[in-house]
Amino acid sequence: MSRFFKRLLSAAAFIGKCTAVTAGTYCFLTMPKMRNRKNLSAFKGRYYAHRGLFDNNGDAPENSLAAFKKAVDMGFGIELDVTLSKDKVPVIMHDDSLFRACGEDSDISRYTLEELKERFYLFNSSERIPALAEVLATVDGKVPLIVEIKCDNTDMTVCEESFKLLDDYKGLYCVESFNPLCVNWFKKYRPDIVRGQLSDNFIKGKEKGNPVILFLCQNLVFNFLTKPDFIAFNKKYTDMLSFRLVRKLYKVPTVAWTIKSKTELETAKKDFDIMIFDSFIPE
Repeated sequence: MSRFFKRLLSAAAFIGKCTAVTAGTYCFLTMPKMRNRKNLSAFKGRYYAHRGLFDNNGDAPENSLAAFKKAVDMGFGIELDVTLSKDKVPVIMHDDSLFRACGEDSDISRYTLEELKERFYLFNSSERIPALAEVLATVDGKVPLIVEIKCDNTDMTVCEESFKLLDDYKGLYCVESFNPLCVNWFKKYRPDIVRGQLSDNFIKGKEKGNPVILFLCQNLVFNFLTKPDFIAFNKKYTDMLSFRLVRKLYKVPTVAWTIKSKTELETAKKDFDIMIFDSFIPE
């Protein structure tokens, strides 16, 4: 055998080893909780109304008490978003900015709960921004909750303040976040609570933020640290390797966001165990 072919075979063997090591490392990094994984059966068997059963052109806009009441009346579970007011009270709002929901070009964190209640209405309705405590009292354990913790930094105060309320809540709920640091907070301080890692194709979606961090998050490489009980993923991107890996190899329960039609609902059933919906009423 010529020296050239020996070198070629040696290079191929080296590449093969590197590929195997890379694949093995990636599998390790994306591994969710495997041992003693929490049972999500209590959350299955019903659909979850995204930000409540809302209509932003009507009297029950998103993340309002009216939208949550409608979801409860129809027996739907509820997905909702928790952030903090200026005085560190957990309130329900999806965006950092008040512009889309209230027409104010300012962040919600600049106002106390009292100021939010006094100054702002949701989507030109009569509904005010609710506090998490109000929502828990309204739902009162009648339907399960998926509580998304909104946090885009390293300050975990929103987790700490939210769980001062959730610890006393008797209803069924789980928590999720896009921020792996939040998911890790749940693992460390509330290990008995079902926790989920939210993800998306952040790069394709042109999400704002550090592109390296976004790339790592969309590839779920912090799972080895946070050990989520489920993965909540944008239903548009089920072809991503990270999603296929955790779904097919690790058999982790998956939550779809956000289903917007009966057709999408039927299509998603092959890839997801739990469905979050809006813009239509599932049957």
